[in-house]
Amino acid sequence: MRQHRFHGRVESGGRECAWPGCEEAGEFRAPGGRPSGFDGPGDYLWFCLDHVRQFNSGYDYFDGMDTEEILRAQSPLHGWETQTRAFRPDAGVDEAPRWRDYADPLEAISARAKAHVNRRRAEMQAEKAGFSPAERQALGVLGLDASIDRKTLRMRYTRLLRQYHPDHNGGDHSHAVKLQGVVEAYQLLRKAAAFE
Repeated sequence: MRQHRFHGRVESGGRECAWPGCEEAGEFRAPGGRPSGFDGPGDYLWFCLDHVRQFNSGYDYFDGMDTEEILRAQSPLHGWETQTRAFRPDAGVDEAPRWRDYADPLEAISARAKAHVNRRRAEMQAEKAGFSPAERQALGVLGLDASIDRKTLRMRYTRLLRQYHPDHNGGDHSHAVKLQGVVEAYQLLRKAAAFE
């Protein structure tokens, strides 16, 4: 699909104008239907030049929004009220680096690369030890490698339970997803054939 540089025309490739009754080539893109709660153009409609001009003159981005949604969309702070995943306090190893923890961006990139290499080595070690792919993933959830024994597995599970369970961390329920992942990983690993 070749787009001309300045005026937005895209070669139609046989696509017709979406305007009812028009048989011209559809070479200009316009926003189509937008699903509820979706912040974007949705599917595109394709029109000829005359009909895309007519469409644009009557297009209302805010159509279907209530007053609060319109004010929020027009706010210069829209989108800044939430933290990006890299800057959240609970940003994990599998996510982007927390840039504020590094003085030099290259340190962050290096740390992420080292973490990836270490994860890959642990996966290879787990594969040699006889763990299935699901069990290797569970080891990663618990932050363990394949050289563990049952006692180490149990100690790690207990420590993570105390860390994430609301009864042990002052009633903080924000780690419920992590807690569930830890419990599921342990339930899978405690029956692993590699321990027999």
